[in-house]
Amino acid sequence: MSTGLLYDDRFLLHRAPYEHPEHPGRLTAIRDRLVTEGLSERCERVPAREATAQELRAIHTQGLINAVRATSGRDFTELDPDTYACRDSAEAALLAAGGLAELATLLVQGDLDNGFALVRPPGHHAEADLAMGFCLFNNVAIAARAAQAAGASRILIVDWDVHHGNGTQHSFWDDPTVLYFSTHQFPFYPGTGAADELGGPHARGRTINVPWDAGMGDAEYLAAFDRVLLPVARKFHPDLVLVSAGFDAAEGDLLGQMRVTPDGFAAMTARLRTLAGGRLLLALEGGYNLNAIATSAAACLRVLLGESAAVPDDGPTDRISPVAEGALDSVRRAQAPFWPRLAAP
Repeated sequence: MSTGLLYDDRFLLHRAPYEHPEHPGRLTAIRDRLVTEGLSERCERVPAREATAQELRAIHTQGLINAVRATSGRDFTELDPDTYACRDSAEAALLAAGGLAELATLLVQGDLDNGFALVRPPGHHAEADLAMGFCLFNNVAIAARAAQAAGASRILIVDWDVHHGNGTQHSFWDDPTVLYFSTHQFPFYPGTGAADELGGPHARGRTINVPWDAGMGDAEYLAAFDRVLLPVARKFHPDLVLVSAGFDAAEGDLLGQMRVTPDGFAAMTARLRTLAGGRLLLALEGGYNLNAIATSAAACLRVLLGESAAVPDDGPTDRISPVAEGALDSVRRAQAPFWPRLAAP
């Protein structure tokens, strides 16, 4: 088992001149935990590189690329009310996108079995022409296209961040070669991700949203995987699984209101390892409770390294709340015309 680990100190240079939830301490908390637990040394380090113009243009307009590059050397640029850039942010964003693209390519080529990318700024809110929601470039979307350029035909993107990945959904809205699956708090920022958002005319059923009320935990998230994601993914037969691994669905997060534990994130990772021959790549997105993101990232990395995931204590997935049952029923009804195995027996 070979696990690639992407990290670069230059990701820490992206910082706001004021208190902001997306700050360098998020990354150092994870890095330090992985070192302390001896996990980093068990991985193969993958150096970051800047995304190429071709990789960026596969997802973003030249206008956005120019706008992000123009922030270089400026002390502070406000790209939207939530999204900032400092003099080093453009470099960090280019390295995050390019490093993840490189790691995805290595998995497709068989040089690595799986991987974890500790990157920032995050990416899943970034639209083709707009930086938003703390995100400059859409790292996972760029990596998906790079993986396809390297020979992968079908990509599964799983987004377990507490916020819906609007940018990723829109990037592949009408593309039948990419299956996008998201669990997220709803209604919540950015306001997208309803169960009836199903994909464009050429890709109906290739967008699957599980919109949750606040308060869902391990049992509910694993039920969504077992009852919706895994039956569809096995039929879709992806060549690579990319995860927008936001840990803001963790219990105690400063922005989200979910209750997923480190064992829950590890159990989701273990389920995803059964797909695509184990070619699985996690990329950091959100998560703002430093202890929660560090322990959760370590738990996921242990699974990538071949350790068995602990069984969460949240109860069996057939005993979830009535609210969660209703949400999953709505998703299954919406998707059943495209995935008959989701239809009620």
